[in-house]
Amino acid sequence: MATAMSKAPKIPPIESDVEATETYLQITRMIERLHRRHLDMLRYELDRLGVEGISAAQALMMTKIKGQTISVRDLVERGYYLGSNASYNIKQLVKSGLILQERSPHDRRSMRLKLTDQGEELCDKIALAESAHAKSLAAEAGDMSEIAGASHVLRNLENTWSNYLRYGDH
Repeated sequence: MATAMSKAPKIPPIESDVEATETYLQITRMIERLHRRHLDMLRYELDRLGVEGISAAQALMMTKIKGQTISVRDLVERGYYLGSNASYNIKQLVKSGLILQERSPHDRRSMRLKLTDQGEELCDKIALAESAHAKSLAAEAGDMSEIAGASHVLRNLENTWSNYLRYGDH
């Protein structure tokens, strides 16, 4: 009987610190390019849908709000947005009629965000496009273990960076 470990892709051992550093740099550069490419894909979908007046970054922000009421602070923390950048984008999305902004009933200093019906509908369309992209990726990979392995490595990298920022280089 095959175990989960036997299904993992065979990765050659890293021969040296130089090789580890080079691989690390390739991964971090690729993450940066992938983020930009993801925004390009969102921009393309917005154009295809005839949506004007919002950016791809704002559409991505909306997907973080979808289906919930969330504080601006939580949105910034979960989405890793810069505060001033988030404030500008929220203002634009409110102006576009895609999100509602209201004061929290428990803390009048805190603002809560929720998508309008129009915003929810747009997020549903974006989700359909992303589902199509996911199916395409899965078909191209042929074996979901490759995708799961890549996801595992990226999650480990995120945890490594989070721990470094939280605890320093110990």
